[in-house]
Parts: sequence; structure tokens; C-alpha cells
Amino acid sequence: MASAMNFRACLAIASVFVGCCCGVVFLELLVKLDPGAGNLITAAQFAFIALEGFVFTSKFGRAKRVISLRDYALLVVMFFVTSVCNNYVFHLNVPMTLHMIIRGGSLISNMCLGTIILKRQYRVKQYISVIMITLGIFICTYFSSRDVDIAKGHGTHSETNIFWWLVGVLLLVLALFISSYMGITQELLYRRHGKCAREALYYTHLLPLPAFLLMHDNIKAHWTLALESEPYKFAWLGNVAVPLLLLYLLGNVLMQHLCISSVYFLTTECSSLTVTLILTLRKFVSLVFSIVYFRNPFTIYHWLGTVLVFLGTLMFANVLSPVSLGMLRRKAVKND
Repeated sequence: MASAMNFRACLAIASVFVGCCCGVVFLELLVKLDPGAGNLITAAQFAFIALEGFVFTSKFGRAKRVISLRDYALLVVMFFVTSVCNNYVFHLNVPMTLHMIIRGGSLISNMCLGTIILKRQYRVKQYISVIMITLGIFICTYFSSRDVDIAKGHGTHSETNIFWWLVGVLLLVLALFISSYMGITQELLYRRHGKCAREALYYTHLLPLPAFLLMHDNIKAHWTLALESEPYKFAWLGNVAVPLLLLYLLGNVLMQHLCISSVYFLTTECSSLTVTLILTLRKFVSLVFSIVYFRNPFTIYHWLGTVLVFLGTLMFANVLSPVSLGMLRRKAVKND
């Protein structure tokens, strides 16, 4: 039994790294060619995961639901808003590196809302770690603002670009807090109904689909751009040509499904400490790969901010303490 659990946990960990890291690569390839494709990407991800859930989770609508649709309503709205915001900000001059760094500061919002709503208390070291994360994000945000695109034909920063970049950063921060509140809502739902991660994954992607009709003009326009993008020829298929943006979109959708489903599964196989460590390492790997492979601008100040964010995250999870490291080595996988 223990060996089987270890195998499932290792498989889930490998899937998290492969799915999430590859998903980020495809996302960056997409937004470099079409920065405004955020709504199209979000809609495609939701539609694919909802379709997969309808077949394998809902059993074509025959499976009995554990949580009522009324309880899912708020969860669905929050998940939809955060997903749209996180993908749309690329259209507002927010670089991928800053995007990943800000989203890596989720512990700040979790701590604030956990204190206010769940009345949780934290150790002094955790407060210090949150200050480190906040400082790291501030440093990265400040020095990223200096790299905002310069207006064509001018030698100074475009005030318009800086304004929309600031809007994008504020949207990311808003999405961060909404996502944390969504996590608290999920925790309260699971306390009442038990863990039903696959069902929650399915309904949080299925129910928001009609909302994308409000964005149909934007989605249709970028779908057309994708169809008209540079073709990629598959020599081994007789030089069959497929639009490059469609290939990147398909890759992102598949990897995003592998990523999010693996994270949901990992929470049922590993302790929260192990999950936190894995996700933190995954974000760091994605960030470093993005900087090296895509040659994104990254100064010594960005590295300082990044180190503060990730060290603060590990300190908050108590991963850096000698006791925790010993426990992690002795028993990396256990029931949550």
C-alpha cells in the first residue's frame, strides 16, 4: 500500500512539473505572438477541461453531484474572474516574469484572509517571511516598471503604456486575493461535504462557459488571427501545414489540464508541506527557464526580489527549518 502511494505521489509530482512548466512555455510562446489572446486561451482551457470532466467525472451527466450548484455559484464566479484576469494582463504590458513573481506571492493574500476570515494565528517567522515576499514583489514590480515598452517614435516612456501596465499589475493583485478567498471557500465546502476535487474541477470550468459569450467578439478576432498565423509543416505527415498559434494553443490547453488535475490529485496524496515545496520549486523552475530560454530582461534587482519571494515562501511553509527538512526526508509522502 505504501509503495503504491509513493508511486502515485511521484507520478503526480512529475506531472505537476511537466504540465505546469510546459504550460508556461506554451503560454509565453502564445502571448509573444499575440499578446491579446488571453480570453481565447482562457476559453479554450475551460472548454477542454469541462469536456473532459463531462466524460470522465460526470459520466455524461449520470454521476450524482456531491456539492449543490448553489454552493458552487460563488466559487465559479471567483474562479472565472481570476482566470480571465491572469491571462488578460499580458495585453496590458505585464511581462511573463513579473506575472509569475506576483502570483508567487499568494501566501500574502492567504495570510491576510486567513487571519480575517478563519481567525488563524501565525508564528513570528511566518510574519517575517510575508514581509520578505512583499519586499521581493515590490522590488520586482518597481524595476519592471522601468522596462515598460517605450512608445514608438519617442525617447521617453509612454504614459499610456505605464498606465495600462499599472492596471495590469492591480488586476494581478486583485486576482491574487480573489484566488485566496476562493481557496478558503473550497476549504469550507470540503469540510461540509468531504473532498471532491475532481467534481470541483469539473464544475468550476463548466458553469462559467456561458460567460465567454460576452467576449465572443474578442475571442473570434483572436481565433481568426490564430488561423491566419504562420503555418508549421509536419514533414513526417506529408508536409501537412498547421497554423503555429493553434499548435501553441493546443499545447497550452493540454499542459494546463495536466497541471491543474495533477495539483488537485497531489493534495490527496501528499502533505500540505510537501505540496507547498513542490509548487514553489515548480514556479522557480518556470521562472528561470523563462528568463534563460526567452531572454527576458532580468537585472540583479529582479534576482534579489525573486530570491526574497521564494525564500519567504519556503520559510512560511516551514520548509527551511532543520526539523521540517528531517521530517521531509524521513516521510516525504503521507496522507493529508
